[in-house]
Amino acid sequence: MLNQFRLAAIALPVVLLLGACGTSKKTKNNASLWVTMPDKSVLFEEQAITATQAAEATVTIDPSKTYQSMDGFGYTLTGGSALHIAKMSADSRSELLKELFGTGDGQIGVSYLRVSIGASDLDELVFSYDDIPAGQTDKDLKKFDLGYDKKYLIPVLKEILAINPDIKILGSPWSPPVWMKDNGDTRGGSLKPEYYGVYAKYLVKYIQEMKKAGITIDAITVQNEPLHPGNNPSLLMPAEAQKVFVRDHLGPEFKKNSIKTKIIIYDHNADRPDYPISILNDKEAAKYIDGSAFHMYGGEVSAISTVHDAHPDKNLYFTEQWVGAPGNFEKELTWHTETLTIGAPRNWCKTVLEWNLAADERQDPHTDRGGCDRCLGAVTISGNKVTREPAYYIIAHSSKFVRPGSVRVESNLPDGLPNVAYKTPDGKIVAIIQNTSKTVKTVDVNAQNKKTTITLQPGAVATLVLN
Repeated sequence: MLNQFRLAAIALPVVLLLGACGTSKKTKNNASLWVTMPDKSVLFEEQAITATQAAEATVTIDPSKTYQSMDGFGYTLTGGSALHIAKMSADSRSELLKELFGTGDGQIGVSYLRVSIGASDLDELVFSYDDIPAGQTDKDLKKFDLGYDKKYLIPVLKEILAINPDIKILGSPWSPPVWMKDNGDTRGGSLKPEYYGVYAKYLVKYIQEMKKAGITIDAITVQNEPLHPGNNPSLLMPAEAQKVFVRDHLGPEFKKNSIKTKIIIYDHNADRPDYPISILNDKEAAKYIDGSAFHMYGGEVSAISTVHDAHPDKNLYFTEQWVGAPGNFEKELTWHTETLTIGAPRNWCKTVLEWNLAADERQDPHTDRGGCDRCLGAVTISGNKVTREPAYYIIAHSSKFVRPGSVRVESNLPDGLPNVAYKTPDGKIVAIIQNTSKTVKTVDVNAQNKKTTITLQPGAVATLVLN
């Protein structure tokens, strides 16, 4: 079995108690605790309940004070990820996909996926859905075809949808077809203004054709990393250009075709919150926009809240962060948990997505002239062998228990104990709590007139579920 979860019975680094110290016993509120340690001694394991010392800190959760509802946690299913998954044996592929997307025992319940519209830099080749000979154009999109995505991505998505029909899918373009660009290249360049309308129709056609294939695109971002034209493929799209494109072309084209897919702007680093704010300040553009998306290769996660403060009626999403191969487990678990799975939701994000679901042991495939050759997948696939990497555990701590529709609720932040709390659709309280200090922390968690005491070893990442 691919299932790596097991119940720890003795000598555990995290203990859980309700009431006075004494012999081990179950909590009266049926609490459960799942833990990952940075030294890999515990990897997303449910912990037994044992006695502990008196608490030295308190996390107080107030479900009456609510923030954003969550759409989900997950990964980008790149073309390369789909290729590796598709090439597994049918049984191994089915087992892996059930583990990732199922919600039962031994499954982590991934609930949100990002896919590329056309190729990303983690495909084995560069392509769009309307590639034609140099010097030609196709303004009527007569040659539009999902093409290469029919080979791996769409079949894998259909298998995932059979496991979780409600999973939400976000599409992001890396580049328009080259005949729409001012440099005639897949890398860099800008969208020619005379093709704004055609490209809007291209994105509408993508949503419609995916729907015909049985795949609903819940949202799209207008452009992946619009201020980074160095990937292959990529596109430079400054804020003013994105505003005009959405306001005068994409938004009206969505409205004309009754497209319900959400439009999300920016999709780049937290160091430029001015980019989405400047677009949302235009009321005509803003009426078509659901929200803004962020990565964290620059800036501070707290900057995302400045967009919320400027436009509280718009949603926020965290859509990408990589783990660099070979992957320092302690470093990645610690930083990604505090900054992303805790920090991004505490700054109003409705999703947290890690970059790249799967790669092989060489971090292939990737494009030349700018493709990422060090992007470690959440799982490494070698034939039918699966190795779970840091991003697998980083996301699992939220995805398994914080189901779509969960609402973030108020919780305080004791020193050395970053955390985020939710109320789930079935009434449970879920808290992701991290001990970033160098010492053991025993903590009272107070929620809904119940006290649960947990003891966290240094570096521990824990998910506490209160029924």
